[in-house]
Amino acid sequence: MEEGFSVGEVAAKTGLTAYTLRWYEQVGLLDPIPRDHAGRRRYRLRDVERLDLLTKMRATGMPVREMVRYIELVRAGKHNRRERLELLEQHRTTVLRQISELERDLAVIDRKITRYRGYLDAEQTD
Repeated sequence: MEEGFSVGEVAAKTGLTAYTLRWYEQVGLLDPIPRDHAGRRRYRLRDVERLDLLTKMRATGMPVREMVRYIELVRAGKHNRRERLELLEQHRTTVLRQISELERDLAVIDRKITRYRGYLDAEQTD
């Protein structure tokens, strides 16, 4: 049995395409992925775990350049944990601001829905 996960297995686990997985490796978000005897990529558990974090970063709007910066800091060692923390805290602040803006916008849509339901209810009683 082959050790590690195939591209297809990792794509299914992460929701990323095979192309995106290869691109993440090319831009340095992943360490070089080992290959099997036939030259096929075999992802390690730590690669899948990193991809889980990266997909969350990306889904919350973190630019790829900041994701790369974070991974560079991780690779550089423990001495820069404060810088990593600051990068993540800045992103968290951005995400919280976006959530607040979305909640405000959703409240407007909810008011409009309520208004239209009221119109329809009034039409049915006429």
